[in-house]
Amino acid sequence: MPTSSAKRAWIVIVILLLLIVGVLGIFYYRQRGPLPALPGVTNNPGPPPDILTQLPLDAPVVGYVDASALRKLQNSPLAAVLGLTSPGPEADREYQQFVADTGFDYTRDLDHAAIAFWPANLGPDDSLNENRVVAIVEGRFDEQRIKAYALRMGKLTTRGTQSIYEIPGNPPISLEFLSSTRLALAGGKNATDLLNTISSSGVPARDPAMQARVKSVAGAAIFAIARTDRLPASFYASFKNSPQLDQLARSIRGLTLAAQPSGDDVNVALDAECDSMTNAIKISTLLDTFRMVGSMALHDPKMRGQMTRQQAAFLASVLSQTKITHQDKFVRLSLRTTPEMLGAPRPAHTGVGVPPS
Repeated sequence: MPTSSAKRAWIVIVILLLLIVGVLGIFYYRQRGPLPALPGVTNNPGPPPDILTQLPLDAPVVGYVDASALRKLQNSPLAAVLGLTSPGPEADREYQQFVADTGFDYTRDLDHAAIAFWPANLGPDDSLNENRVVAIVEGRFDEQRIKAYALRMGKLTTRGTQSIYEIPGNPPISLEFLSSTRLALAGGKNATDLLNTISSSGVPARDPAMQARVKSVAGAAIFAIARTDRLPASFYASFKNSPQLDQLARSIRGLTLAAQPSGDDVNVALDAECDSMTNAIKISTLLDTFRMVGSMALHDPKMRGQMTRQQAAFLASVLSQTKITHQDKFVRLSLRTTPEMLGAPRPAHTGVGVPPS
């Protein structure tokens, strides 16, 4: 039976962004168990990657993945968690067909990806009722095969010098080749209009606070930044019965996630920027309390019975090894994720250095 156009359309954007989504595997291992969000290691400054400067300016969430750097983890069990290894013969049939039709395999051909994201119903005025996303990806593309693949599902629209491929579905997808090695994609409401905000010559600096957060982690292989100072009132509705949690949630102005490979390990960090040092200390204390409660819960046979042995061991490692610190208005959670935490022995390297990218 033919795949629906909506489902097939998503393959185009989902596959190319799989490494960004794949980083969530660090937090959930390979299962869907109740694993908590993992923290990590920021303070890896550098100039913003070129493709990140082309993203629209008003996105509340931006992210970046240096897939070429992460391929150095090929010999580590973390590579599979990050989605870096070849899917193999058991891969999803649709993905196999996608590779056959386009010649593009993200584990081999994707080098860098940047993403701008507008989460549904998280705009300041509650007006946005669906997710919108813009991504720019760099790698090795068979341009003609990808264009032919897009035309089988959609149509070509010309706007001035732009050639945009529009793929219907829920949500609709639009894509445009910026060069032979750079592709722009957009999904959600007015996807084609979103692509018009991208200029091959770059765009002016974004909001100063967001720009400062980007610069603080721009040297990391994976990072994501979210501004949380313009969330709608509805976002805080779940805290209405806990005034203290509501006040602390509202005090967080931005979140910064970064991950950096180090040999066979990955250093991960999550920073929360608060509106005052007092609230940063309160949040740090609350997180330490949550960790203590979590450790006690792991000793409950009923709780452990809902997880695999690997999940329980992974959670225990996370709770014991995650560091919670605060400085000025910042709270940091940091963790060094190792193969041993995933229940695997540390790989033995027979050569000098790291595997080639």
